[in-house]
Amino acid sequence: MKSKSAPTALTRKKAGGGILDTVKTVVYAVLIALVVRTVAYEPFNIPSGSMVPTLLVGDYLFVSKFSYGYSRFSLPLGLPLFSGRIFFHSPERGDVVVFKLPTDNSTDYIKRVIGLPGDHIQMKNGILFINGQPVPRRRIEDYLYQEGPGAVIPLAQYIETLPNGVQHRIIEMSDNGPLDNTQEYVVPPGDYFMMGDNRDNSQDSRVLSAVGYVPAQNLIGRAEFIFFSTDGSARLWEIWKWPFAIRYSRLFRGVS
Repeated sequence: MKSKSAPTALTRKKAGGGILDTVKTVVYAVLIALVVRTVAYEPFNIPSGSMVPTLLVGDYLFVSKFSYGYSRFSLPLGLPLFSGRIFFHSPERGDVVVFKLPTDNSTDYIKRVIGLPGDHIQMKNGILFINGQPVPRRRIEDYLYQEGPGAVIPLAQYIETLPNGVQHRIIEMSDNGPLDNTQEYVVPPGDYFMMGDNRDNSQDSRVLSAVGYVPAQNLIGRAEFIFFSTDGSARLWEIWKWPFAIRYSRLFRGVS
């Protein structure tokens, strides 16, 4: 009987080289992904209803990191390698923006830019005032808000037109909520005033102790488009329900 021969040195070298090539490929892939997330686009998901009707819970979207330049918060883990912003471009009124919460730099928020540096912002009986002028809003059909399983609440829906002509939808439970009548806010230099489109269910710059004014350094990027959306009716292990949980009409929809 012939004995089995030991692997040749060439065979061992090929096996070792294959493992090394695999490791190198994985490392390169991770580095490329980090670079793309840092300088180009980063995915985020929507966990709350503060931006309804523009964004829904379960939406997944891409945010362009280059829109406003880069700060330490553009880097993985917010590494403090530099201060301020480089290649800075100021956001425009009406942009939907992801930013680091000023009171907790580990938390990401997404809201709409309402006030620019130097602006005077105030809410009176549900109407937004910018620099002393009321922002027009036009009543449209009710928005059917999903409140838990099976419960649907009709809410007043408006199209609001900002001073630069940007139009977007907002919803209101009433015009007499806690945030429908506010003090006048004066946006400091270099800061921005953010609000949610779900006006009575959004903790935003109107709540100075929780959010307040957002420094330019805290901006992460502009929301561009939704690449996936699920209504949450399918759990991760319920594969057979996945096709019915996807909101197909929202896929690849731009955010405005």
